[in-house]
Formats: sequence, structure tokens, C-alpha cells
Amino acid sequence: MRRILVLVAGVLCAIAAAAIVRVTLQVHAQARLDEARPADVIIVLGAAEYSGRPSPVLKARLDHALELYRRKLAPRILTTGGAGGDPIFTEGDVGRAYLLKRDVPAEAVIVEREGETTAQSASAAVEIMQRMGLRSCLVVTDGYHLFRVKKIFEQKGLQVYGSPRPSETIQGWRLWRLCGRQAVAYLMWRVGIVV
Repeated sequence: MRRILVLVAGVLCAIAAAAIVRVTLQVHAQARLDEARPADVIIVLGAAEYSGRPSPVLKARLDHALELYRRKLAPRILTTGGAGGDPIFTEGDVGRAYLLKRDVPAEAVIVEREGETTAQSASAAVEIMQRMGLRSCLVVTDGYHLFRVKKIFEQKGLQVYGSPRPSETIQGWRLWRLCGRQAVAYLMWRVGIVV
């Protein structure tokens, strides 16, 4: 009996490992793909902010979204992200303020300020889009993050395109490690565990 349990455990581990490898390869392929094209809205996934200032990662995402907006790929930008422990500022509001200072009209910036995780921010953004009758989005985040985010939006029936922020610093084994982490997070989300 013990031998059977060990065999079953080994088979399950092999299946899980194969799934992680397969999804990691998909995440890596998506990370290098820029699908920038016209959509109803550009969505900027939140990242850390420092007392009202965007972190370098959030700034790079916002700058990329601003470039896409100026190319007229969408008439609106939706910034996302909750407080992340900051008692005053949210990532979404910091993103909005950053864009307004760069001459994006206030009516063109929508804010989601409740999400504390990628899944929460994406779900809240979907609700906003549905209320506004928006059906397609161009998501801006880090490349390794795009696969999972796109799947969350697609599950809600939206047309989703990804456009990774430019980044020369994430390459090689570091990129593969991040892709592996996103693969695990995606598979957990698929079985109902939100991270």
C-alpha cells in the first residue's frame, strides 16, 4: 500500500512539474510579445508607490501607457492598485496624478483603487469596463506578468492585448525565475487560489 501511495505521489508531482514547465514557456513567450493595437482602454497594472510618487516600475508602466495613449491606441487610461499599506495614497491614484501632470485630460483617466492583488485589481477593472460598456483593453505591465493578467481578463469575456513596459534589466535566469513564479500563480488561480 505504501508503495502505491509513493507511486501516486510521484506521478502527481511529475504532472504538476510538467504543467509548471508548460505554462512557464507560455508566460515567457507572452513576455516578449507586444500586441499594441487600438482598444477601448489602456489598463496600467499598479506597482509600488512611495508617498505619492510612483516607484521606478510603476513610472515605467505609466510612461509606456502614456506613449500608447499619445499614439491614439485608446481614448482612456485606467490605472489600478490599492493602498498597499500606505494610509494616504493608492497606486491607482498615484498613477492618475502622474498622467494628469503629463497633460492627459482628467476625463480620460479612470481609477481603480481597491485591488490589493493582481486578481483583485483585474476583477475590479473588468467591473469598471463592463459598467462603461468597454469591451477591449490594452494591458500594460511587466512582460512576465502579462500571461496571467490576460487570462483573468479573457475569462470575463473581454478582448485583451498585452504591451509590456520596456525593461532591459530583467533578462536571463532572472526572467525565467519570474516566469516560473507567474506560472505557479496562474495555475493556483486556475484552481481557485487567488494570489
